[in-house]
Amino acid sequence: MSGVIVVMRQTLLSCTSLARKGLMGLAATALAPATPVLAGDGVPADAISTLFELSRSDVAEVTAMLALLGFSVVAAIALVRTRLAAARKEARLRADVAELQLQADRYRALLFAEPQILIAWPAGGHRPQISGDTSMLVPSDQPQRILAFGTWLPPEPALQLDHAVEALREAGEGFMLNLTTSHGHAIEAMGRAIGGQAIVRIRELSGLRRELAETQLRFKALGEETESLRALASALPWPIWARQANGALSYVNAAYARAADARDIPDAISRNLELLDSADRTDLQRALGAGGHFEGRLPIVTGGERRMHDVRAFTLGGGSAGVAIDASEAAALTDALVRMHEAHRRTLDQLSSGVAVFDGQRRLAFYNDSYRRLWDLDTAFLDSQPDDSSVLDRLRASRKLPEQADFRAWKAKLHEAYRAVEAAKDTWFLPDGRALSVVTTPNPEGGVTYLFDDVTESFALARRYDGLIRVQRETLDSLAEGVAVFGSNGRVELFNPAFAKMWRLSPDSLREHPHIDTVESWCRSLYDDGVAWRTIREAITSIENRLDVALKLERKDGSVLDCMSRPLPDGATMLTFQDITDTENVERALRESNEALEAAGQMKIDFVHHVSYELRAPLTTIIGFAHFLSDPSTGPLTPKQAEYLDYVTKSTNALLALTNNILDLATIDAGAMKLELGPVDAAKAIEAAAEGVQDRLATDRIRLTVDVAADVGSFVGDERRVVQVLYNLLANAVGFSPQDSTVVVSARRTDHSVAFAVTDSGPGIPADIKDQMFDWFVSRSQGSRHRGAGLGLSLVRSFVELHGGKVRMDSVVGKGTTVTCDFPTDHIAQRNAAE
Repeated sequence: MSGVIVVMRQTLLSCTSLARKGLMGLAATALAPATPVLAGDGVPADAISTLFELSRSDVAEVTAMLALLGFSVVAAIALVRTRLAAARKEARLRADVAELQLQADRYRALLFAEPQILIAWPAGGHRPQISGDTSMLVPSDQPQRILAFGTWLPPEPALQLDHAVEALREAGEGFMLNLTTSHGHAIEAMGRAIGGQAIVRIRELSGLRRELAETQLRFKALGEETESLRALASALPWPIWARQANGALSYVNAAYARAADARDIPDAISRNLELLDSADRTDLQRALGAGGHFEGRLPIVTGGERRMHDVRAFTLGGGSAGVAIDASEAAALTDALVRMHEAHRRTLDQLSSGVAVFDGQRRLAFYNDSYRRLWDLDTAFLDSQPDDSSVLDRLRASRKLPEQADFRAWKAKLHEAYRAVEAAKDTWFLPDGRALSVVTTPNPEGGVTYLFDDVTESFALARRYDGLIRVQRETLDSLAEGVAVFGSNGRVELFNPAFAKMWRLSPDSLREHPHIDTVESWCRSLYDDGVAWRTIREAITSIENRLDVALKLERKDGSVLDCMSRPLPDGATMLTFQDITDTENVERALRESNEALEAAGQMKIDFVHHVSYELRAPLTTIIGFAHFLSDPSTGPLTPKQAEYLDYVTKSTNALLALTNNILDLATIDAGAMKLELGPVDAAKAIEAAAEGVQDRLATDRIRLTVDVAADVGSFVGDERRVVQVLYNLLANAVGFSPQDSTVVVSARRTDHSVAFAVTDSGPGIPADIKDQMFDWFVSRSQGSRHRGAGLGLSLVRSFVELHGGKVRMDSVVGKGTTVTCDFPTDHIAQRNAAE
């Protein structure tokens, strides 16, 4: 505006000057100096007339100038008026500014009548203006430190104020905060957006204002707390209520309304609906009147279901409040825990291990009968719940605890289990020779559980086991046989020095537990039979069909090993190697010798067969001609001829009997003898055999006594061979009996056999040669008249054994001999023996 006025002023001056110059020029040219001047407007009359005489161009120029002059005059007048109006307005503004300054001074004096600080941030500015007494919070020479809130406020209030100031400057959000400085002074911080500026006022609260602020804060916190409690009570699933002094409901939550079957909360309050039975309500009111509180587990019908609730009520002011917590599941769990606890107690009572449980106060809470019997403690003492130290002291007094040099230190170390987090195990060696395994286990709820096991027998078994292992090791190491034990994984677990030496292996290498495949590769230099090694490997690594395997290994060095694999109960396999080289050589020699003996025996048998058959033919001829000569039809014989013929007949008959006996023995020895089984009458068999020795009985004047029991009857056998047995026995008895003696033959039936016995009165047989009497060609006269080839008793034993029977000889030197033959009555035994 001032610039426009200056321009207009300059234009007006220019126009005035130009007009003035033009008029002066006109006056100088057209008007004479004596021309009178019009009195009215100051312009000479001659000038006017001259002015009309000017040329038209001059008139136009003058007109333009006059117009410009008029505009300038008008503009100047307007400018003067404007300046006058501006001067008056300026004067009024100055008066208003003075008045505002006065008011600002009054307001500033009023604003800073109490200690406070003003911080103002202009719009778009970052440098605040700080006013007031900053010395109340920061040093007076450092007012800018007031912006570092953390220097005079604790961390949390400083962060709260910093966020509030930031929100005020950015979004114009006002705030009101009551804070406490680091020195404990209560201050008020208020922020507002005024006139485009962000202004923060900080002042200290004191006196009534401080108390009012604190009261407001308390009321605000109380209101917030009340609303929170109401919201919590409404959200809880348990019925909650409050009553007035007269018992009327003043507050219930939604759970109470649902439990009381009300439509809503106001309905439950207006109808004063009850949850408890009248008797329970009476007990509750009586308890509240007496002690101011009530606790109990009461039934409440909710939704048609009767459930147990833990009810707690308290007297509050002039009324009361209460809550009912559903305890049905807790009650069921409690009952289950009680039952489980009792079951555990019964189970622990059945254990052979002693169990004692001490609670957090180190008092005995539980013990089983094994614990009482283990320490022989009085039941009354244990039921009094003694503490741990008292129990240990009593046991120590009765010399039942291990002897300790410092018993107090030992007990303190034992009681460290109450502060431990893991179980500990120890072994107590008691003065009475017992050994106890003691396990102390800290309980989660406090206390310690002691577990006592009598391991005396276990220790004894362990000692015996260790001794057995040492003996076993020494035994294995001293064995001449090589022993190696392979585990279920096929690796060497155990070996003795003989095994390593036998296979020329390094003991250090075997201690590395090599696999059977590796051991096989080491041993193949001595024995390279793939089939045998595969059999050994399968015996060690097989899972099923684990059987004993026996092998004979003939190694390249000429030695022979007897290998035996034996499966062990734990899945391992034991291999044993025995060097049988010498045994094999002896066996080979014995086998060759046996083969030679068998060949010689066969030659003997063949010779006997051949000679017997060759002898029988001429004997048969001689016997035939002897019978022919004795026949009267051939003509009479002289007495001497008849005597000689009788000698020939007897000799040939004896020779034929001997030949037949030899043939029978050879047939039996060759296994070609067949029995012709049938019924055998015992009495008739004895009679037939006796007929064959009648002439000898008469010659030697020997009596024959026959004693056959009435119940003997008959039995199954080969009658001809039975008669032959009895004949040989009678002939043998007659041959050994002296003259004028008696030979007894008897027959008896037992449960399973028929026994024939022949007894003579001969010299008897010594015990050292009694077993030889049944061998071939063994004949001993023992000072008697008996002479023979020694085949009779051999035939007797062979024929009886063919029948499945037995022969025994009882003899006393000087008193005779008894030979007993038992023929079985069991047809199956006879048939098997005959076959």
